[in-house]
Amino acid sequence: MRSDVIQTLLVANRGEIACRIFRTCRDLGITTVAVYSDADDGALHVREADLAVRLPGAAPADTYLRGDLVVAAALAAGADAVHPGYGFLSENAAFAAAVQDAGLVWVGPPVKAIELMASKTRAKELMAGAGVPLLAPVDPATAGEDDLPLLLKAAAGGGGRGMRIVRERGALPGELLAAAAEAASAFGDGEVFAEPYVERGRHVEVQVMADEHDTVWALGTRDCSLQRRHQKVIEEAPAPGLDEALRTRLHDAATAAARAVGYRGAGTVEFLVSADGRPYFLEMNTRLQVEHPVTEAVFGLDLVALQLRVAEGGPLEATPPSPSGHAVEARLYAEDPARDWQPQTGALLALEVPDAPGLRLDTGYTGGDTIGVHYDPMLAKVIAHAPTRAGAVRLLARALELARIHGPVTNRELLVRSLRHPDFAAARLDTGFYDRHLAALTAPAAGRDPAHAALAAALATAVRTTTSGGPAPTRFGAWRNVASGPQVKRYRSEPDGAEHEVAYRTPRTGLPEPHDAPGVRVLAVTPDRVTLEVGGVARHFTVTADGDGDRVYVDADAASYTFTALPRFTDPATDTAPGSLLAPMPGTVVRLAEGLATGVPVEAGQPLIWLEAMKMEHRILAPASGTLTALHAAPGHQVEVGALLAVVQEDPAAIPVPEETA
Repeated sequence: MRSDVIQTLLVANRGEIACRIFRTCRDLGITTVAVYSDADDGALHVREADLAVRLPGAAPADTYLRGDLVVAAALAAGADAVHPGYGFLSENAAFAAAVQDAGLVWVGPPVKAIELMASKTRAKELMAGAGVPLLAPVDPATAGEDDLPLLLKAAAGGGGRGMRIVRERGALPGELLAAAAEAASAFGDGEVFAEPYVERGRHVEVQVMADEHDTVWALGTRDCSLQRRHQKVIEEAPAPGLDEALRTRLHDAATAAARAVGYRGAGTVEFLVSADGRPYFLEMNTRLQVEHPVTEAVFGLDLVALQLRVAEGGPLEATPPSPSGHAVEARLYAEDPARDWQPQTGALLALEVPDAPGLRLDTGYTGGDTIGVHYDPMLAKVIAHAPTRAGAVRLLARALELARIHGPVTNRELLVRSLRHPDFAAARLDTGFYDRHLAALTAPAAGRDPAHAALAAALATAVRTTTSGGPAPTRFGAWRNVASGPQVKRYRSEPDGAEHEVAYRTPRTGLPEPHDAPGVRVLAVTPDRVTLEVGGVARHFTVTADGDGDRVYVDADAASYTFTALPRFTDPATDTAPGSLLAPMPGTVVRLAEGLATGVPVEAGQPLIWLEAMKMEHRILAPASGTLTALHAAPGHQVEVGALLAVVQEDPAAIPVPEETA
């Protein structure tokens, strides 16, 4: 029996997955090697590795996607094995072959299996021969109204790149071009195929693990239906609400898929389950999945350790352990769901999740790190495991609610509200969840209390600015401006931009008194904690200011707030000219609307400019109908947040005239 004992492992990846693999390596006594780009100099995965090798450059194409540089790094560091993680080169057959050609152990499936599953179109043909249920493909050239809606997908990759839903026949040619362009940009292959789009379908997958001794495990099911832009947000195991017959059919199909390609190691077979319970094969991911922790929690396994065992030639047990309980995972992203999921960048001042039985945090960041523009905006995964689904969901929602996350805007509140949504609680799951509920989930929440949080920020800031490191005073006469008049502070809350003005009086002795706030009483104030009695209930607010004090973070029992201090009076010079299109985030201009140039007419809502940032494309729309009077963007340009991209001069004729003056 082959035996390649791994002593030193290089992880050809970054961030959370690299840190997660290193954790298992430490438990097994394996020396770890990181690779890093210039943008990741000092990143958490670099700090946690025993050795690290620089890949010069910042863009993925120059660093983490350069298989030749990664192999050279492994040899230079004395590694004897390479683990690809997920993303980047993890499903690249040429890279896997190069690793093995260099005499290194490849911690992944056979090269042939990767090749067979690399193209979704070829994979579907192979699965049909293995008896795996499939959706019938549709030829876009001959598609008619009866074939709609259609789903366009990139043949060479996933993650939502190159994916489009087409509901109108006239939109098909344009969407095909857009999907092919995005696929070519993301995967170097513009092949796109079409299949029927299943309304209200569920995304259900089966984790498989196989060794070279003809053992194949089907490790239960996962539901990954809650997705934004065809990328998963919340995942759970086992998939709820499936009858035993359907579970058996999914397990059998996944096992058949693995055997059909001679699979080894960890992989995932993904299915779309229709509303009437019929499963259809989507694809096989020949790597570890982001959501693998929920399967680990339910089965009590370490899938990375099993990957290493299989790569060393070791056998799996004849049968896997029995599952226990339920696990749910939430992906914490630096993004603004209310603004078209725009990714966010900047300094991450704090990232702290409660430590409790059943909770797990997988992350590639800690407080003090910086979130850049080059990579996926996922900050962390929070996983909860409990005996029941309801218990796991409750534990996860509360952990996210109590987490301290200071810095760029995140999707934390969306995650909490999603987990507590009646449809999620009742396991009414499908991939259209956010299409139906996003507006309600991002609307101001009834339980939020920004006015009282802003008051807490003002009181704590006032104490902080008048102390010199000693104990906080309980008397406020020293920092009052005018004994008879209230002090006023103004804040803008993020990310909604709402302004809050708070006023309080500072008597010569005792605690301050809120001005014009009936039912509110100050119970205690320190530079970092304020207790207010609101309607007879004592509420605690933890207050943290950034280095210059302009931004203040307030964490309450059931909500968190970010405030930016504003001057007493606004500066009119900061206004932006009407019709200006500003970059909502740092990124790269990837393309312009066809024929876009100064002087051309545009329609309100028309996509004009496409930006790529953090592995996603973002459309910049015309704010009104009119004429493009300035264009400062061009494909390939790197732009910073707030950069002026273009200006649209509104057509007066397009402005509705009130009826009473018509």
